Amino acid sequence: MSIVTVNDVNKVYEDKNNIPVQALNQVCLKMEEGEFTAIAGPSGSGKTTLLNIIGGLDKPNSGQVKVAGQELTTMNRNALAEFRLKTLGFIFQAYNLIPVLTAEENAEFMLLLQGVSAAERHQRVKEEFSALGIESALLSRRPNELSGGQQQRVAVARALVSHPKLILADEPTANLDSQTGKRLLDKMKEMNEKKGITFLFSTHDPMVMGRARRLLILRDGEIVEDRKTEPASPA
Repeated sequence: MSIVTVNDVNKVYEDKNNIPVQALNQVCLKMEEGEFTAIAGPSGSGKTTLLNIIGGLDKPNSGQVKVAGQELTTMNRNALAEFRLKTLGFIFQAYNLIPVLTAEENAEFMLLLQGVSAAERHQRVKEEFSALGIESALLSRRPNELSGGQQQRVAVARALVSHPKLILADEPTANLDSQTGKRLLDKMKEMNEKKGITFLFSTHDPMVMGRARRLLILRDGEIVEDRKTEPASPA
């Protein structure tokens, strides 16, 4: 069953000189449930824009976007927020952690909004932190007391802990060393295989591309290549 359908999506921005820039050009994409897919391409090719539109964080100028059976382009802001809460997980390149919350509070924030009990929130966050190699001593630290790599892992835990249908990950390994990145990808692969969570990455990382089962190449706002891949075996 399709979980993402993008039909003829166009997105045009204006740069600082008010000159139109075509970020996406007639993009069409269909993803089935359970995919583990990566989007690659040079900086400025439209990868983050496409992820944001699929995630309902941005709207196209034209075209249709359907995710988990819902047409996003016709939803209002409140409906989109509710949809994201129940359906999606995000891993942002800039982390987007809440500065006044601890690492644990950041990771459990989505569960809190979903009405999950405090005991279950604590247990699920503890399990995700352990799986991602986040030391228990970091639970009570705020984002400004964490390194970039630690913040990234907290952001990943936040996305995984609510077990969404689809996780959109923008350069998830960008600030991680190779071993931590490998552990992160192993965990995502496990969630994909055991819980059926669909993953869509934007990445420059050969390790992420090598683990994907499908690779999309985006260039100048267009998908120029779409191929199935044989995932590399974990080292």
